[in-house]
Order: sequence, then structure tokens, then C-alpha cells
Amino acid sequence: MSFMKSLLLAIFATLFLTYVFGASVIDWFNVDVYMDNELLEPVQAISFAALFVVVLVIAALAIVLSVFGSIIFIILLIFGGGLMLMLGMFWPIVLIACAIWLLSRGGRQHAHSG
Repeated sequence: MSFMKSLLLAIFATLFLTYVFGASVIDWFNVDVYMDNELLEPVQAISFAALFVVVLVIAALAIVLSVFGSIIFIILLIFGGGLMLMLGMFWPIVLIACAIWLLSRGGRQHAHSG
């Protein structure tokens, strides 16, 4: 499943669960939500809470991805730099080893074919 599809399903599930549990809590505890001295309907109160939760989830996702993405990028840079350093220092040895391997492999093929 793709990342965006998973994210959209998670947002939909969050909205649905917030609505279901919010309506239940408002009915059970007889909670009234006022804005500018006006009583909000339960659906409006829940929708504001659900939108707030979705915004917080997206912000947390962005923070987590940026922090872990940066850490993974730094680790890959260090590993790649070390690999390039080792290749730069030992390229003659690697070249000779590859040549020996290719020559010895070629010699074995001729021995088996004849």
C-alpha cells in the first residue's frame, strides 16, 4: 500500500473515530460547547475537534519524517563518504584483484569446455 493511500486512510479513520467517540461522549456526559456565546451543535463541535486532530497528526508526521529523514540522510552520507574514501585509497588493489579474478575465471571456463 502506498504511503499517501495509508495516510489518507489514517486521516479518514481518525475523523470517523473522533466523530463516533465524540458523539458518544457528548451524549453520555451532556457536554455543551459554546463559541461566541452560541451553542454549537454536536456535529460542529466534533468536526472542529476532528480537524484539530488531523492538523496535529499531519504536523507530527512532517516533524517525524523530517527528523528521521535527516538522520538517515546523514548516516547514508557518512557511509557513502567512507566507501568512496576506501575506494579512492585502495583502487589499485581492487583493480588488480578484479583482473586476477577475471583471468582465473576465464582460465577455468576454457579448461571445462575442452
